[in-house]
Amino acid sequence: MDRRERLQYLKKIVGLSVQDIAVLKDPLSGFTFDDANRMIENAIGMLVVPLGIATNFVINGKEYTIPMAIEEPSVIAAASKAAKIAKATGGFTAQATESLMIGQVQVTSLPISIESAKDRILMNKKELLKIANSKSKYVNAKDLQTRKLRDKSKNRMGDMLLVELIIDTKDAMGANIINTMCEAIAPKVEQLTGGSVILKILSNYATKRLVKCNAIFGKNELGGENTVERILYAYAFAYSDTYRAVTHNKGVMNGIDAVALATGQDFRAIEAAAHAYASRNGTYRSLTTWHKTKQGDLAGEIELPMAVGIVGGVVSIHPMAKMALKILGVKTAKELAMILAATGLAQNLSAIRALASEGIQKGHMRLHAKNIAVLAGAKGALIEIIAKRMADEANITVHRAKQILVMLQKKNRR
Repeated sequence: MDRRERLQYLKKIVGLSVQDIAVLKDPLSGFTFDDANRMIENAIGMLVVPLGIATNFVINGKEYTIPMAIEEPSVIAAASKAAKIAKATGGFTAQATESLMIGQVQVTSLPISIESAKDRILMNKKELLKIANSKSKYVNAKDLQTRKLRDKSKNRMGDMLLVELIIDTKDAMGANIINTMCEAIAPKVEQLTGGSVILKILSNYATKRLVKCNAIFGKNELGGENTVERILYAYAFAYSDTYRAVTHNKGVMNGIDAVALATGQDFRAIEAAAHAYASRNGTYRSLTTWHKTKQGDLAGEIELPMAVGIVGGVVSIHPMAKMALKILGVKTAKELAMILAATGLAQNLSAIRALASEGIQKGHMRLHAKNIAVLAGAKGALIEIIAKRMADEANITVHRAKQILVMLQKKNRR
């Protein structure tokens, strides 16, 4: 499809309006420099990232058209291809826990023992929760817990008491309200313990807000039993070696971050939590797991923290984030979390399949050839012609692109 056909397709299947199409055609019309200047400090302009669509995704029996914002070639094509393979066996199955986040209050310089301070806090739990919940009618602090934290730094600042709120943020990511609740209870915590509160902040390590997704990829669609075996060797490499695991997980996050960026999520928080979770057993490992089924097919699974929201923050003010959520048609933050997990699993499958067979560069560089052609000075129809010729020759370089461009220009002048 060309761009017009793609937009008409979206208009038909997700019900985009004429105004929606106009925003997609000119994204800066709905988000001006004044908007950007209010959002960040010292604004001087806006950086436009390509927005594309991944297809073929079936998650929990529902078909999705997934917007992805990313500058790297081959990611959207790879995710769509993997989703198509999974679709043949029923698609992706995903589950997400409640939207529980942790807010932390750090207490130091206690005049009493930490155990005594913990007792005083827990005896007044109801009052502290009431103070926290007075700050929001939508978000709910459900519980409060305490723990002793040993100082492991070289500065030897001493042991600390942590007072942690467990907050149900529902369909919001929840960062701002969590911080507000932590700040609200801080004076009472100091009064009860006699200590000094230093930090009052959410934790982005959302281990109480997990998402899990799995899928089966047919051996025949993957390229046969030998390909399945090679993929399992690739997974064994990523599970066993940190150097490989980092690149393996970068591929996972190619998919997750692209959807997160398109839908206005805090992708830095998602990244940080994902990599911490990959290290939860003391060694950095693959975020995905892979094994062979009794039928010889490939089964994959991903599990990671996923703090996302469909209300509040950037989602409420950025027109393209609103548009992306409309294209997805999601109703809850949990549904969005499951989509991100499925995209990450799909992207990982495509990456390790390519690596274990023809290598990553063949498909990646074929798509990257267009960028090389532009870099060499090609315009219009010449971009596709030069890119195809370089790909066919397996010689995708700026030097070769310039040679082909000169030849074509001479030919056209005749």
